Amino acid sequence: MPETSDQRALRIAKLERLRERGIDPYPARASRTHTSAEAIAAYEAAAEGQGVEVQVAGRVMSVRVMGKSTFAHIVDGSGRVQVYLRQDEIGEDAYEMFRRDVDLGDFVAARGRMFRTRTGEATVHVEAFELLAKALRALPEKWHGLRDVEVRYRQRYLDLIANPEVRDVFIKRTRIVSAIRRYLDARGFLEVETPVLQPLYGGAAARPFTTYHNALDRTLYLRIADELYLKRLIIGGLDRVYEIGHNFRNEGISTEHNPEFTVIELYQAYADYHDMMGLVEEVYSTVAEEVLGTTRITYQGEAIDLTPPWRRVTMRDAIREHTGIDIEEHRDLEGLWQEARRRDLPAAKKPTWGKMVEEVFSQCVEPTLIQPTFVLDFPVEVSPLAKKKPGAPHLVERFEFFIGRLECGNAFTELNDPLDQRERFEAQRRDADAGDEEAHPVDEDFLTAVEHGMPPTGGLGVGVDRMVMLFTDQPSIREVILFPQLRTQQ
Repeated sequence: MPETSDQRALRIAKLERLRERGIDPYPARASRTHTSAEAIAAYEAAAEGQGVEVQVAGRVMSVRVMGKSTFAHIVDGSGRVQVYLRQDEIGEDAYEMFRRDVDLGDFVAARGRMFRTRTGEATVHVEAFELLAKALRALPEKWHGLRDVEVRYRQRYLDLIANPEVRDVFIKRTRIVSAIRRYLDARGFLEVETPVLQPLYGGAAARPFTTYHNALDRTLYLRIADELYLKRLIIGGLDRVYEIGHNFRNEGISTEHNPEFTVIELYQAYADYHDMMGLVEEVYSTVAEEVLGTTRITYQGEAIDLTPPWRRVTMRDAIREHTGIDIEEHRDLEGLWQEARRRDLPAAKKPTWGKMVEEVFSQCVEPTLIQPTFVLDFPVEVSPLAKKKPGAPHLVERFEFFIGRLECGNAFTELNDPLDQRERFEAQRRDADAGDEEAHPVDEDFLTAVEHGMPPTGGLGVGVDRMVMLFTDQPSIREVILFPQLRTQQ
């Protein structure tokens, strides 16, 4: 039941009553000697009968009044602890204030000695308490089982209060990112920062968000990828670099896509896409072992083993395995499209052969990729920043990797031939002129940088949000982003 204005007015009246009695309902600081978990642990570790003095603080989440004594639970970031108040011990005025003016949702501090109730629960026998913050709005009536996704996403703070498993997801997210950072730092990678506001977007096939800088009198774009700036650093002599940050793509919202998302991009000089495959396997298995204690996970009912080595398959072989089509026997758009139609494949016609290959793959192969799989060697038309495959110039040394039917990352042997790169950009310009809103613009500054010489390099981008989805068994990206983008409420 939604909160009424009368309920809020009642809480405000209590607030004013407290102030009239000289009680500050929002003191500037609080004293706390133990978290809830630490208080319980200290008591459990102490010898039987030995008193443990604690001062705890947290949000009041339950109250059970029993005449002149009251039990309550308070919750902090570590968990919850029970407190016990007696009128004859804390005084009639203080007890009456707690009973009458403290509501569920308020923050309090309580000082006292730990003991165990007859039901066996470690509890603080309160000697004194203090109100730390008066809540003017009540928690949802069903706070302990909040399931309305609109409320959960729009008021994430209520979700975090109501659902401990949601807090666990975001704690794991932080631990995952920290573990990745430790892995890369230990292997000589340098963490860097590159611009989010860019004069020219690039590094991915995506529509950008556009903004305007008044002082510079110019249009700028929120980055769609870190790639072109990180490659400039490789050219500048930083042999191993990575960035953990947000990218922005002006695209649809779904269970797998949010316009603002987190990626880890890294580049390693004197490496190729085979080296990147080894790095991906190691990162995933190492982080899983560190955060989850195992490399065997379950995602949406499917048992998945992250233990290296992972399966490697070319895009050609994967398509042939699942559709019977050999793309090398249908090297033109019309021929491939007609073959897809003949086999009644659920694929839409695309403007180029390369995009048609991608379409057949995404519709017919991706949904089958549950165990960790590297898919290698993409068409050059859809990979303008990757190096051509020796002996097969219509393909590039690129892979994407898939786990649990999710595309989780993308990597190249990076294109370091400036003349070839210019030709690819020019082809992208023609695609843009023909109406492709996701085509790369020609970045002359980046071409100038590459003309100064870029060593052989392997590059990799990993989607953090999807990695967290996998490691926490969440079906939607909104469950692993604290504040996802949502449509305006009607």
